Amino acid sequence: MDVGIIRSMDHGKRGMRGVQFAPRVNDNGEGLEVTVNDQAPPGHTHESLLAEGGKPLDSGAYIELVGQVYFKEDGQNTRYGFMTEQRHKNRRGVIHGGVLAAFADRALAMGGRRVNDGLPQATIELSIRFIDAVQIGEFIDLVPEVVRKTRSIIFVRGTLAAGARTVATADGIWKVLAPK
Repeated sequence: MDVGIIRSMDHGKRGMRGVQFAPRVNDNGEGLEVTVNDQAPPGHTHESLLAEGGKPLDSGAYIELVGQVYFKEDGQNTRYGFMTEQRHKNRRGVIHGGVLAAFADRALAMGGRRVNDGLPQATIELSIRFIDAVQIGEFIDLVPEVVRKTRSIIFVRGTLAAGARTVATADGIWKVLAPK
């Protein structure tokens, strides 16, 4: 089990699949202690998503820059994922955080869309905490969790994982829009 400190304005306790947060003050001020659980949920691999009927997600133009995003419905949850490629790397040779952010935005938004009867929505806020580097060729997936829904706002969070390894956590707020 790895423990690290990340800086955040959120000083409350939160739990996400594979990650626990606890308030802690470090030498430079406040931070959060992050405990990463390397135990993956069952079926949490690239192969299982595709082999068990994962399908390509019909995406908009921007997300196509990330590449093909797949999804698989597992009862009440839907798992989204994509394969990282050479074109996603940064100068250090690992996957650029912006690619992970774009994927998280799309996957979390789709989670919100499941509870708003398919109405259009727009991202108000997206927060990401990068925990571990992603290598080229790793499959990244996320299962969105709707935390709260009001008439006009949806709060969603999730954990980005490469197999059993948590690589980032994300949460966001979406505004439900009137149909066109």
